[in-house]
Amino acid sequence: MDQSISPSTSSTAPETKPDARVGALPRRRQWATGRGRALLRPRTFVVAAVLLIALAYGGRELYMRFTHVYEYDARVSADIVTISSRGDGWVVDMSVREGMHVEAGQVLVRVDDRIARLKADGLRAQIEGIRVERSRLRAERKLDQNQADAQMRTRMSNVTVREKALGALRADLDFAKLELDRSRALFATRVINERQLQMAQAAVTKLEIQILQLQAEHQQAEGSLDEARVGHDRLGVIDAQIEALTHQVANLAAQLHQQLVDVEDRTIKSPIPAVIDRTFVLPGEYVAAGQRILLLHNPKEVWVEANIKETQVSRLKLGQFVHVSVDAFPNDKFTGKVARIGSATMARFALIPTPNPSGNFTKITQRVAVKIDMVEMPKQLAPGMMVEVDIDVR
Repeated sequence: MDQSISPSTSSTAPETKPDARVGALPRRRQWATGRGRALLRPRTFVVAAVLLIALAYGGRELYMRFTHVYEYDARVSADIVTISSRGDGWVVDMSVREGMHVEAGQVLVRVDDRIARLKADGLRAQIEGIRVERSRLRAERKLDQNQADAQMRTRMSNVTVREKALGALRADLDFAKLELDRSRALFATRVINERQLQMAQAAVTKLEIQILQLQAEHQQAEGSLDEARVGHDRLGVIDAQIEALTHQVANLAAQLHQQLVDVEDRTIKSPIPAVIDRTFVLPGEYVAAGQRILLLHNPKEVWVEANIKETQVSRLKLGQFVHVSVDAFPNDKFTGKVARIGSATMARFALIPTPNPSGNFTKITQRVAVKIDMVEMPKQLAPGMMVEVDIDVR
C-alpha cells in the first residue's frame, strides 16, 4: 500500500510545473492585444479630439489676448436731451408719445401763452403811444423852428435897419457939427447973425437926440433878436425830449423782443431729429419754469462707451477698429472705431471720493472711458444696451 501511494505523488509534482511555465507566454500576448484594443476604442478618440480642441482654443485665446483688447462691461450711449419749459403754465397740447420719431423743428409741446401774448400786446401799445408823442414833438419842433426863424429874420432886419439909420444920423451929425463950426467962424466975423448960429446949434442937438433914440431902438432890436435866439435854444430842449422818447422806444422794443421770445419758447420744438425716450407730463398739467417735460435723443448719433483697464490703455490708438457684440442682436455684426480715449479715470468722476485716512491701501486697477463710434450698424441701437467690445490693437 505504501509503494502504490508514493509513486503517484512523486509523478504528479513535476507535471504541474511545466504547465505553469508553458502558460506564461500566452498571457503576455493577451495583455498586449488588450492594450491595443483599448487605444482603438471610440472614447479614446473623443478624449484626444477634446484635447486637440482645447489646445487649439487655448492657443487662439492666447493669440487673441496679445492682439486684441476685450471688455465685456460696455454700454451703448447717446446724448439724452432734456426738454423743459422756460416759462410756467398749463400744458395745452402734447402731440408726441414715447417711442415716436420726430424731425428737427417739429412741435413737441405747447404751453399756455395767453398771458405772455397780452404782455406783448401791452408793450406794443406803449411803443405806439411813445411814437405818437414823438411825432407830436417833431411837429411842434418844426412849428417852433419856423416861428423862431421868422422872428430871427424880422428882428435881424430891424437891427440892420437901425444900424444903417444910426450910421446915417452919425454922418449927418458930423456934417452938422462942421456947419456949426463954420457958423461960429462966420458969426465971429459978423457974416451971419445969431439966429443962424442958433439954428446950426439946434440942428446938431436934434441929431444927437435922434442918435440917442435910435441907439435905444437898436438895443431893443438886439434884445428882441436875443429872444428869438432863445426860441432856437428851446428847439434843443424839444430835441432832447425826442431823443429820450427814442431811447424809451428802444427799451420797450427790447422788452417786446424778450416777451416775444417768451411767447415763442412756450411752443417747444425738437432741436434735433430724434426719438422720444420718455415723457413726464400730460396735457392739462401745470409745469414750472425749468421743469423737465420729456427726454429724447438722436438715434443716428449713438456710440459705445467701454471702460478699459488702465493696464491696457497704452495699447489703444485712435482709429482702431472694434468688433461690437450686442446682447440684444447676437446674430448681427456691428463694427466701430476708437474715437476718443479718456484723459482721466472713472474714479475721478465718482460722486463719493475714496480717501484713505487710515493708511490701509489696497491697489485696484482703474478704468478709463473709451468712446467708440459706430461704423457699421445693421440695426438701431438704444442707449443703455449691454455690449461686448473686441478692439484690434495690431
